Amino acid sequence: MLPLTLIAIALRPASAEPLAARQRIAFPDARLEVYGLPWFSEDKPALRRLPLRLKDRFRPAVWDLAQDPSGGRIRFRTDSTTIGLVAENPHFSNMHHMASVGENGFDLYVGREYLGSAWPDGSGKMAKEWRVGRERRMRDITLYLPLYKAVTIQELSLDADAHLEAAAPYAIAKPIVYYGSSITQGGCASNPGGSCQAILERKLNADFLNLGFSGNGLGEPALAEAICELDPSCIVLDFWGNPSADQYATALPVFVDVLRRKWSRIPLLVTSPFYFPAEQSGGDVAREQSAKRLTAREFVEKRRKGGDRRIWYVDGLKMLDREQTAGLVDGVHCNSLGFYFNALGLEPFLRKALK
Repeated sequence: MLPLTLIAIALRPASAEPLAARQRIAFPDARLEVYGLPWFSEDKPALRRLPLRLKDRFRPAVWDLAQDPSGGRIRFRTDSTTIGLVAENPHFSNMHHMASVGENGFDLYVGREYLGSAWPDGSGKMAKEWRVGRERRMRDITLYLPLYKAVTIQELSLDADAHLEAAAPYAIAKPIVYYGSSITQGGCASNPGGSCQAILERKLNADFLNLGFSGNGLGEPALAEAICELDPSCIVLDFWGNPSADQYATALPVFVDVLRRKWSRIPLLVTSPFYFPAEQSGGDVAREQSAKRLTAREFVEKRRKGGDRRIWYVDGLKMLDREQTAGLVDGVHCNSLGFYFNALGLEPFLRKALK
């Protein structure tokens, strides 16, 4: 008769893996590469969008929003069939016009395909395990960070005998930098991977950095100076949403001048407002939107006539027009469908700029 311990081993399913046997990788780890947060190397483990040493150069509202890791991604390759995440979002909330996953949660993509999400429980903690495949083979994994809430990551976990290595490089390794408002930050995508910038990342196989600041994308020179510390492939100026028409007309030339003092030929895309349903009835909204479109178009035309051939005007109505208002959640901010429209409209301009 077999001993009881051998009977127990024989009866245990072959796929069962003791919890303690999982391979646990404390964060940060060099193999878990952080993208979209270019100052991470000097501020780690903090997941923020601007560096601590520049804090005093920004208004408090901008600095607070910089703690939201919108556009931040963790990328790696592994042959693990499961991936676990332990994280914490202590100040999670639920805005009335945005899904909790997009605001507070994580998305996991295998290659370019969405697999699932994680979100905080009532205490702000997250513990999630995804099954990413049946067979053992190397896969590219991207974990998108929350769009609107600061987060800490304790660890990722894999199968006990899984291999882990750095992610395959992007085809366009230098990041596209997006500067703007809440629309740029990702309000109000249902998922972190559903922002306009994340959609374009997958379409173009291009790294990106999101410097959208909800309600505070005013075209301040301090943000242009921070961008000048980077090594981007292209810069998209998408900050028409927050300033008044007069403020926008004043800020846009100054912002571009700061960038051009650093880079004479880096591609710059200047977007104008997409369609707001309130424009249909005229009034202040229609006047403001029209004035901003005129400012952006005439500014770019003047720059190009003056010899700057590496700046382009992007008509916002090609990113979301009157027939696409189902892509708005509140008449102003995009839902995930709206960001898909935005990405389709912006994509050809980026391809032209990046060649």
